[in-house]
Amino acid sequence: MPGPRRGTGGDADLVAAAAAARAKAYAPYSRFRVGAAVRTADGQTYTGANIENASYSLSHCAERVAIHKAVSEGHREIHTVAVVADGREPAMPCGACRQVMAEFGVRRVIVAAPKSRPRIRTLRQLLAEPFLPERLLGKR
Repeated sequence: MPGPRRGTGGDADLVAAAAAARAKAYAPYSRFRVGAAVRTADGQTYTGANIENASYSLSHCAERVAIHKAVSEGHREIHTVAVVADGREPAMPCGACRQVMAEFGVRRVIVAAPKSRPRIRTLRQLLAEPFLPERLLGKR
């Protein structure tokens, strides 16, 4: 199994990695394939694809798959997330993905669809008031 990639670090490379990951999605129920790529603080790229389950609540979004892969390899700071989904228009990350992005310091989110121009948003635009670790008791 291939490990993380190091690219030129450009947004186009990250979107291309997300598009390639989309092809690996397991979406037999919705048939809505999503791929994601994340860039860590040190420039490594990790990818993920959505993984559905017949028990829908057990499904995993591409964004969280990619972030969790990076975190499981020791990364704790993710700078940028790119998401490419089926359809004419880009699909914004769900609320759960946005909260996970906040946990690991994502600053920028790029969303695209196969035939559309990418849109770039800050995480703050997508999640105005995240629940962060410092809000937990005893964390300051």
